[in-house]
Amino acid sequence: MKTLSDLKSRLLANPDTRAEYDALADEFDMARQLIEARTRAHLTQTEVAQRMGTTQSVVARLESGKRPPSLRTVQRYAQAVGGRVVLRIEPFAAA
Repeated sequence: MKTLSDLKSRLLANPDTRAEYDALADEFDMARQLIEARTRAHLTQTEVAQRMGTTQSVVARLESGKRPPSLRTVQRYAQAVGGRVVLRIEPFAAA
């Protein structure tokens, strides 16, 4: 039986798949940070949604990483979980 790690390694060995995966890294990183912030605040998606004045399904979509949210939406989410947004631009690593 293959593990998820084995499957991921095999799929990412393909350069085209790797390029697509890498292109989505920022979106998935943001989703991971949203989920971590909510978890630290000990809140459910429904509770965050209530604090944001929206629905649980909207919060679920934000946390899915499929589409990047607006900065304003991320700010509302951060406020709902008792945090703030910090935006910075970093240079690319030298190749």
